[in-house]
Amino acid sequence: MTIQPDMIGIVVRDMAEALCFYRLLGLDIPSDVESEPHVEIITANGYRIAWDTEELAKSLFPGWPQPIGQRMSLAFKCDNPTEVDALYDRITQAGYQGHKPPWDAFWGQRYAVVADPDGTLLDLFAPL
Repeated sequence: MTIQPDMIGIVVRDMAEALCFYRLLGLDIPSDVESEPHVEIITANGYRIAWDTEELAKSLFPGWPQPIGQRMSLAFKCDNPTEVDALYDRITQAGYQGHKPPWDAFWGQRYAVVADPDGTLLDLFAPL
């Protein structure tokens, strides 16, 4: 049996706000799904990303605890270092939280970190 990563699921407080944020990242999310409890897309590289409301998580998993802290990392690859800077600026100018402004990381990437509306940290990066 071969097991391969296929999807990342994110639990969100406010579906509409979360989808607005992820659209800023350039994800192609349909415009008429904000009231759905589960939204799922397939990215250009075939990987799936899904968002579930807290209400759905609680209905599926009675006793579901409110998450505290970061236990995973989502990283979005940009085409070049300039795009990292531009995307960071676009997100923070739209009122979302920048967690760490763009910098040239010692491992050879332009890197920045932003927070989605639920506080989940997202990495933006591109090769230097």
